[in-house]
Amino acid sequence: MKARLRPRLWAGLLAVVALSLGLVPASVSASETPSTIISSSGVTYRPVSVNGATDDYHCTLIDPHTKSGSFIVASQFVPHSPEVHHAILALVPASLAAKARQADHHGKGWTCFGQPGLPPSDGFTVLPWLTVWVPGQRIDPQPAGTGVLFPKGSLLLEQVHYNLLRGNKPVRASVRLTTVPTSQHLAPLSINQLVAPPDVPCAAGISGPLCSRSASLADLGHRFGPGSVLETDFIERGCGHDPANPPEGVTTTCTFPLGAGKKILAITAHMHLTGRAFRVVLNPGTSHAKTLVNVTNYNFDDQRAYPISPPVVTHSGDTISLSCTYDPKLRQELPQLRKQPPRFVVWGDGSSDEMCMAITKVIAAPGS
Repeated sequence: MKARLRPRLWAGLLAVVALSLGLVPASVSASETPSTIISSSGVTYRPVSVNGATDDYHCTLIDPHTKSGSFIVASQFVPHSPEVHHAILALVPASLAAKARQADHHGKGWTCFGQPGLPPSDGFTVLPWLTVWVPGQRIDPQPAGTGVLFPKGSLLLEQVHYNLLRGNKPVRASVRLTTVPTSQHLAPLSINQLVAPPDVPCAAGISGPLCSRSASLADLGHRFGPGSVLETDFIERGCGHDPANPPEGVTTTCTFPLGAGKKILAITAHMHLTGRAFRVVLNPGTSHAKTLVNVTNYNFDDQRAYPISPPVVTHSGDTISLSCTYDPKLRQELPQLRKQPPRFVVWGDGSSDEMCMAITKVIAAPGS
């Protein structure tokens, strides 16, 4: 994948186009001279199946050749194909640029299941997320007065999840990032994740060799490698579960402590194809509990970021809970899933597995 920062005149024209299309948030005025980094695939990539998996995670390096630090104030990922399940852009700091270029194999990229990071041979580094695309999302402007910091000399790692249940045609996705100089002194925004582990048995009356949790985990490891099972166990432990005997059911819930001095601006709900309901609650089980997001009819093809209005400022002792509910009967009803073998559904990278994730946009609260 190749990317370049356009010459100054061309960048100015693109910035005007970006403003006219609404790619720059209302908080960014024309006087702030926004620029647009456009990066698109130099080659067409055709997703492949390995070890019988119906999913392919592919990472590619993008070098925008930036000469100074900037804030990303808006992004737009265009999948150009229904095979694209989701995409993440992550930050490769200048200190890891040489390793990243080596992993990229002259633009061919590499397989990268799990969190976006460098290959295991480099110690598997989990990188900060810069932006996320999920089905239903178009332009993603950052909240007014905020931006995601992109330091000078950094590279972009683009991770794309391809769902082979939708096909395996060649794909040429593209992404557009709109930036302003760091001299604008925006509030640095971070994109974080809260996760809970699904443990959903096969639907009543349905049986099969993968309806055992242990057999399903073994199959998960076969499709995506042993690291996928370790990740699932890690998430179980993080929620206080025994990985060998976690609670089973159609709903999963996990509660996390929150540090003081954060301001939560928006939350995106992310589950896979059998997700039905999604809820995030601040200080659950207390007299001052507050529901931040409550999605009662989740639609995988219409995922979105929900603004938190007014934004929530966290205090010492605050907690936050994430709950997801699934409908296992959908595995026998949805065209993408009904030809797949029944399985006990756990956390996994596949479109036929499940996730429970709240993607949060957070800044430091003033005065913290």
